Amino acid sequence: MQNIAEAFSLAFALVLSGDADLFEIVALSLQVSLTATLLSCLIGLPLGALVAIARFPGRGAVLVVMNALMGLPPVVVGLLVYLHLSRSGPLGFLGLLYTPTAMIIAQTILIAPIVAALSRQVLEDLHGEYAEQFRSFCLTRRQIVRALLWDGRYSLLTVGLAGFGRAVAEVGAVMIVGGNIDHLTRVMTTAIALETSRGELALALALGIVLLVIALGVNAGVQALRMSAVRQAYV
Repeated sequence: MQNIAEAFSLAFALVLSGDADLFEIVALSLQVSLTATLLSCLIGLPLGALVAIARFPGRGAVLVVMNALMGLPPVVVGLLVYLHLSRSGPLGFLGLLYTPTAMIIAQTILIAPIVAALSRQVLEDLHGEYAEQFRSFCLTRRQIVRALLWDGRYSLLTVGLAGFGRAVAEVGAVMIVGGNIDHLTRVMTTAIALETSRGELALALALGIVLLVIALGVNAGVQALRMSAVRQAYV
């Protein structure tokens, strides 16, 4: 077990030296998390928009379910995906278990309800402002959804960021369906857990540093876009 100062020193050395194993893990983490976030947005944003503008019996129950699904336990999702993708499961013939694809599926199931619920709230507030204009233009539901998604795009970037943050920091589900296999399914969070249990703190801290830098970078990028949009609005 290294002392803390030595562990941090080795961690920064790994990052600055461009360690191949380190960046292989980072690259796979970004590939899995970004793909899952994109799929979740493709599913969640239209769903959130439809629920935001629609009025139907049982809508309150749908909202309760959507909000409840935001707190899905990752290990339960991982277990359900595992059961479906295992050899004895209904999708076992696809051979996806212990692959990055299985990890993307698990993360998408976790993130899509978050994107749907948060975007529903954002777009419902926006729809309240424009409802009379939409009625006066006699727009179809599809046109209204498109208009809301476009007008709320900067706020929805924050929703996507929340989904990405959940994905890139997730460990339980990806550990179950991915197996944490070296050079195949090992991502930052699972590698941090493994290396910490081994007492190899340098790599764990290096991955933690990269994870924090990615989170700060994404937040800074979204904030810059929103500030640019605000400045353009006042021009």
